[in-house]
Amino acid sequence: MLIGVFVYGMLGWNFRVAMTDQHDAVSEGKFVGLQNFVDIWDLPRWHLSVNHAIMFTVVFVLGALLLGWLLAFLMEKGVRGEGTFRAIYLFPMAISFVATGIVWRWLMNSGTGERAVGLNRLFDWIGLPQWQWFRDPDWGMAAMALPAIWQMSGYVMALFLAGFRGVPEELREAARVDGCTEWGVYRHVVLPLLRPVTLSALIILGHISLKVFDLIVAVSGKQIITDVPAVFMWVAVFDSNDPAKGATIASYIVLSVAIFVIPYLVWSVRKERRS
Repeated sequence: MLIGVFVYGMLGWNFRVAMTDQHDAVSEGKFVGLQNFVDIWDLPRWHLSVNHAIMFTVVFVLGALLLGWLLAFLMEKGVRGEGTFRAIYLFPMAISFVATGIVWRWLMNSGTGERAVGLNRLFDWIGLPQWQWFRDPDWGMAAMALPAIWQMSGYVMALFLAGFRGVPEELREAARVDGCTEWGVYRHVVLPLLRPVTLSALIILGHISLKVFDLIVAVSGKQIITDVPAVFMWVAVFDSNDPAKGATIASYIVLSVAIFVIPYLVWSVRKERRS
């Protein structure tokens, strides 16, 4: 009952506001159908925020998947002090995106020369070129994904590590007897069995990236150069007092997340019915 009211009820209310012309804080607004959903594509800022969200999602999802898989692979091969390393890799998950953003805002400071701090100071010390990081007009959102990768790769590592250790050793030995190299064992036996784990990680990372807000604001504030739909929504509702535009943006965010979540739910239900 409470889920129906506070989740689906609020979603329904949001879609209702998105289909009105309530572009100020006092009027009730009249029904305009899908007009707001069409008009928003005429706004350059909306196109910019969508492009930024796509770049952030691609870099974040691929980076976290690859780094998490690599860490899990190294752990699965056996290292001394595995429990300590696992705790270190998982620790960033205990930190909020706000705290992560504040730390990485210092690390990714774009100051150069004598004003350099964080990573730019390190790069200057070892002779590497200094970067603009999230202030770069072309690759700023790729840099913005680095804190998210750092925070979530440990979680992905835990998923893959559990998947690695869930593969029966008999299957690996059978593949080795048939002449498979160690890489062949992973390619033809282990990795195919990890598809459900990979899909789960992809769904989780994808929906996090599409609705990212606190990390962006903590690192760069509400700047156009790092604008994403969630930040644009905040500006539309609380700075511009345009509830209809904000609800429209929120609706698009919900729909984009649904693209990731609904197929996964359908697949899970079908899998449970087959089992």
